Amino acid sequence: MPRLHFPMALRWSDMDAYRHVNNVAFLRLLEDARVLAFHGHDSDDGGSMLDNGVLVVRHEIDYLAPLHWRPEPIRIDLWVTDIKGASFDMGYEVLDDSDGDGAPVVYARAESTLVVYDLTQGRPRRLTDGERARLERLRDAPVDLRRRRTQERGGR
Repeated sequence: MPRLHFPMALRWSDMDAYRHVNNVAFLRLLEDARVLAFHGHDSDDGGSMLDNGVLVVRHEIDYLAPLHWRPEPIRIDLWVTDIKGASFDMGYEVLDDSDGDGAPVVYARAESTLVVYDLTQGRPRRLTDGERARLERLRDAPVDLRRRRTQERGGR
């Protein structure tokens, strides 16, 4: 699979009054993984894709299990699920490598839509051929989100 895997430390301040990692902290973890991924994917002019402008326009997240703070890192898997003219979707799983029985524990699945952005002109721009090719190398299956399963069954 072309997924990227990033170990991520939890911060003590990620915990909320219910003693689990707060929903907002999950978005920070996804952002941290995305920044690491983009620094590994240069733009056509030699810099990071972030240098040229990449903006988040949508997040969708399913929380699957409570994540409690601990000193050991969790893992964020990240991949591209769709590529369009000026935007692309990224999929994520927030998980542990194993629950002790060999099966990973998945705490959340998420997807973000990002648009490449011309910072000088202040508007979206088209993906370059090089950016598209680099994103294509990270393409994998769509994220298994609850909403999609419900829609496939004909529900709301």
